[in-house]
This record gives sequence, C-alpha cells and structure tokens, in this order.
Amino acid sequence: MPPFSWDNFLPAKMLFWVGIAQCGWTFIFYPLIIQFLARIKSSDQGNPPILQADLPAITIIIAANNEESRICNRIKNLLQCDYPSSLLEILVVSDGSTDNTVGQLDSLELVNLKVIAFPEKSGKPACLNAAVKEASGDWLIFADSRQNFAPDALQVLSRHFSNSSVAAISGQLFPNTSEGGTARGIDFYWKMEKSLRYAESQVDSCIGCTGAIYALRKEFFQPIPQDTLLDDVIIPLQATHNGKRILFEPDAKAFDPQRLDPAVEKLRKARTLAGNFQMLFRYPGWLFPRENRLWWKLFSHKYSRLLTPVSLMFALIGSWLSRDATPYQFFLGIQMFFYGLAIIGILCRGIRFPLFAIPAGFLFLSVMIIRGFLYYLSGEYKAGWEKSPPTD
Repeated sequence: MPPFSWDNFLPAKMLFWVGIAQCGWTFIFYPLIIQFLARIKSSDQGNPPILQADLPAITIIIAANNEESRICNRIKNLLQCDYPSSLLEILVVSDGSTDNTVGQLDSLELVNLKVIAFPEKSGKPACLNAAVKEASGDWLIFADSRQNFAPDALQVLSRHFSNSSVAAISGQLFPNTSEGGTARGIDFYWKMEKSLRYAESQVDSCIGCTGAIYALRKEFFQPIPQDTLLDDVIIPLQATHNGKRILFEPDAKAFDPQRLDPAVEKLRKARTLAGNFQMLFRYPGWLFPRENRLWWKLFSHKYSRLLTPVSLMFALIGSWLSRDATPYQFFLGIQMFFYGLAIIGILCRGIRFPLFAIPAGFLFLSVMIIRGFLYYLSGEYKAGWEKSPPTD
C-alpha cells in the first residue's frame, strides 16, 4: 500500500472548492447575475409624480432615547422637507429617556407633532409597534434621530405611492466618508450593498430597507417581537408575503453627519449580523419558495454571507492539505497574499488604497460575522439601545 498523501486526499480538495464556491456565489456570481437580470428584466420604477391634490397623509416615526441634544434640529429638518404640512404628521416615541428629550419636543409646540413617552426603556421594536397604532397617515416613514433628510426626500418617495404593487420604498443613506484601514473597506461595502439593492429592486423586489429612511403602507405593517434586531428588514419583508414589492429609490436621500468610527461600526455591524442569525432561526420558512417568493434573494444576499468565515477556513485548510499538488500551492499563495494585504490594511489605518482597504474590509466582515453569531447566542442584544454619541 502506497504511503498516505494529503495531495491525493479528495475530501481536502473538496473542502477548498466548497469554500471557493460559496464565496464566489455570494460576492461575485450572485451580484453579477442580479445585475444582468436587472438589465434584461427591469421592473418599471418610473412612476409619474403624484399631483399635489392626490398626495396621501404620511406619518414620520422616530424612536428616540436620550436625544435632547439633536431632536429639535431633527424635527426642524423634517419640517423643511417639501411635503404639505397639512398631510404631514411627526410621531416621536421617547423610550425611557432620562434627559430632557420630551421637554425639548414639547417646547416646539407643533400641532402636527405627537410625542409618546415610555416611562421605562422598552426597546426600539416596542416603540415602533406603539407608534404605528397611533399613526394617522396612510403611509409610514421610518426615520432615525441622527440622520437628516434631503429637502425633496419625501416628494421622491411619494412618486411610488400610487403604485399598487409597492408596499415599501427604501431611500438611500449617505454616511460620512471614512478614512483608511477597515473603514475604507466598509465604505466599499456600503457602495456594493447599494448597487445590489438597486438591482434587486429592478428585478421584482429588494431585500429589506435602509432604516434611516423608508416608507411603508400602513395597512401592511405587522407588529414585530420586542427583541427584533433587524426591524428595517423584517417589517418590509413581511409586507412582500402579500405579493407586494420593496423598491430601492436612490434619489430619496438621508445624510449621516457623523464620520463612521471603526469602533462604533464594529458594534453596529456585529448587531446587524446577529440580526441576520436571529431572522434565519426565527423565520426558517422564509427560505422556502412556497412561503417566500424572494427566498433565493434572501439566501444569496443575507444568509449566504453568514457562511463566509467557514468558507474561508475551508478554502485555507483545503489548499494547505493539498499543497503538494501544483495548483493548490498557487491557490494557497494567493490566499496568503490576500490575508497579508488585509493585515497591512488593518494595522496601517492611514492607507487608503483599495488594494489594502478592500481585503481589510472583507476580513473585518468575516470577523464580525463570528462576533455577530456569538452576540446572537449570548442574548446581550436584549438589553436595549446601541447608538453613537451625538455630534457637536
């Protein structure tokens, strides 16, 4: 019997190719396929503007916790939007705020401003559930206290209000530009995500919305559990089960004045990824075509990414065990080169070149997936809010 050799061990090679196939589908082939389908099977998003007399009543909903330093400016920003004030209601839920958030809101003395004050912190999902019960608008606009809307944001969203096939419309968030290291890679991730959402929107429907700015027909809102992490994905996706669509409208803009701080982004990303795990285990039926027509998009866009750390490990171990075979030596070398660039990008934050920043961001995403999974298992997310401090 010949001596055992890893380079002839078929499972080792299979490990490598399984890992490569998963990463290839998630980050290369699915985006290319959806972009191609968007070109040849584009759903019409070019709805004519609604006449002023036909505009529906809308309710803008903001859940806030200890936002006294910026809540008034946020309300003023919303009032400056180009939408009839007679059709505009602003509803703010103060979630157990211990500062003067409620007092600041009351000082505005606005007729179309409603304030719900929770005596104790209940979490954002509870705030949203309570707000929708009190909302009088036909359309709900979900927003955050930190970002600002462009003056025409509401008018742009309203272009799609007359489309009966549409249940939700996501706007586009413009975060403050990051600098160097993993933060530069995060910026690249944001751009890729927006491009993917727009293509998905052109092919029937995208997966989820941007929490900083999105609209939903009130009739399709379903209350969400109080520990929900991805309310801006769960709420719109529930509406698609009625055969409706989620559109991505890039011209409906919200701006984040804060620079993306890497430490804050790590916590936020871990929470978001924990939300993906939560959604996967809480709504397993959404992966079946009979229950969810968008199942393949949900898997490819959201869930497949969760396998990335395992796939990278498979590819590395498989190529290492098969390194005596010529092609796998090359594959192993490519991976070592990639990880070397990523480590340099992480350690040298001032580096802005995509050659380093993109691998650093990719490695950052993989680490955050592991952290997000542990975060989900720990249940720490049930403790309440996680938000960045106000800007000066």
